Amino acid sequence: MEDRDAFQRLYRLTSAKLFGICLRICGERQAAEDVLQDVYVQVWRRAGGYEPGRASPITWLATIARHRAIDWRRRQHATAPLAEPGSAAEPVDPAPRAEAALLAEEERARIADCLETLEPRPRDAVRTAFYDGITYAELAARDGTPLGTMKSLIRRALLRLRECLSDDA
Repeated sequence: MEDRDAFQRLYRLTSAKLFGICLRICGERQAAEDVLQDVYVQVWRRAGGYEPGRASPITWLATIARHRAIDWRRRQHATAPLAEPGSAAEPVDPAPRAEAALLAEEERARIADCLETLEPRPRDAVRTAFYDGITYAELAARDGTPLGTMKSLIRRALLRLRECLSDDA
């Protein structure tokens, strides 16, 4: 059942972070705003599809935002570099609630620890794809690797990360 109050609360709690993801990948404020709107429309329509056992709510939302932004970028055939860290891509509200900040930091630390268990090449590929928003095709081209090979490399790395993260839970 659709709950407008819950949706408004979700938006207030997550929009700054998701906007930052969209802006970093799109590189344009107006495009990031448009993509963010699409993200929340998709969330509104498909909220029943969220599976708590697969990811935390913010991870699920961030994944949707990342995919939507990458889709926009592919459609634009953008060649402009991504925003630099510390630029306008930072969240609009830099002061999240203390509890949320602690949980987010704990999750980041767990992910960073698990990333360090990977070999350098897959670790760098995952970081570039997921933190910088580079598509697998762009990553393969940069690396001089066939697309299928890059996809396999990242898939195996993500499976190892999943194992590592589930071991820590």
